Amino acid sequence: MAESQQTPEAPQVVALEAEADDHRHEVDSAFGDGDSVASSTTSIGSSILKHREENGRTYHAYKDGKYPYPNDEGENDRLDLQHHVYSLTYNGKLFLSPIPKEKQIHRVLDVGTGTGIWAIDYGDEHPEAKVLGIDLSPIQPAFLPPNVTFEIDDAEEPWTYSHKFDFIYARMMTGSIANWPKFFKQCFEFSNPGAWLELSDCIFPLGCDDGTMTPETYLHKWSAVVFDASLKMNRPLNSSITYKALMEAAGYVDVVEVIDRWPTNKWPKDPRYKELGMWTNENLTTGLTGLSIGLLTRVQGWSPQDVEAFLVNVRKELRDPKIHAYLQIRTVYGRKPE
Repeated sequence: MAESQQTPEAPQVVALEAEADDHRHEVDSAFGDGDSVASSTTSIGSSILKHREENGRTYHAYKDGKYPYPNDEGENDRLDLQHHVYSLTYNGKLFLSPIPKEKQIHRVLDVGTGTGIWAIDYGDEHPEAKVLGIDLSPIQPAFLPPNVTFEIDDAEEPWTYSHKFDFIYARMMTGSIANWPKFFKQCFEFSNPGAWLELSDCIFPLGCDDGTMTPETYLHKWSAVVFDASLKMNRPLNSSITYKALMEAAGYVDVVEVIDRWPTNKWPKDPRYKELGMWTNENLTTGLTGLSIGLLTRVQGWSPQDVEAFLVNVRKELRDPKIHAYLQIRTVYGRKPE
C-alpha cells in the first residue's frame, strides 16, 4: 500500500461518550440556522501581493494554484479561530514540546504561518527569541512585536537560510507538502544541536466510532471526496500518520506523538469535548466553502454551483448532534541530538 494512502491507526485515546438524546435538540440552537457565530526568501513584488480571484474567493499569487485554500478575510478569520481551538485543546499552551526552561531559544521558524497568530503569540511570550514566519501569502499584520518577522517563501523549495533554528514549528500543513521525507530532512539540517521540531495536523477522512456517520450521510461523502482530491494532488490529508516515523528517520530522538480529537459539534457528554465541538463546528461550518471549493472544482471537476448545493446538506449534518463525527488531531515532537 502506498504511504500516502495508509489507513490511520486507531487513536490511543479514551472513547468519547455522546450526550443522551433527550438533552439536546436535533440541531443545537446555539448554532442557529445561519453559518456563523464567529529561492529561500522571495522579494515582495506587486505580482505576489496581488491575490488571484476564483469563485468569489482570493488565493495566493506566489506559486499560483499550489495551495487549494483561499487567503481572504473569511479564511483568515477561520485560521484565527482554529488557533483558539488549539489553545483550548492544549490548555493555552502554544506548543507541547518539553523544552527545558533553561534552554535558550534564539531562533524560531514557523512554517506555513498563515495569519501569523502563532508566531506573534510566541514572540510576545518569548521576547528573547527571534521568530520568523513563512507562508505563500502575505496576509500577516503590519504591526508586530519587534522580534517577529514574516517572509513569503515556499517550504517545499530547497532551504537556503543563513542560520539554523532552535525550534521549528508547523501546524495544519497537511495537504501543503508533497515530499514529507524531504521536509523533515531540511528541518533537521537547519536545526542546531538540541533543537526541537513540532508538527500538528488533522486527519481526513473524518472519524466516527459508533456508526452514526454512515456512508449515506453527506458528511461522510464530503469527507471522502475531499480526501480523494488530496490523494489526486499527491498531498494527502492523512499525512500526519507518517510524521513520527519520518521524524525518527530524519535523526530526531525522544519523539512523542499525542493524539486528540475535535468533535464536529457539541455531541460529546464530556464538557471539555463539548466545548471543543462547539468551536470546531463554528470553524468548519463558516469555513466549509473555502475548505472545499478549490479541491472540488480544480481536482474533482465540480461546478461552483454543485459545490454550494452539496455543502448546504453537509452543514446541516455538521450541526446534527446525532452524528458523532470528529477530526483526529496528531501532534508530534522530537529533539535533534546534542
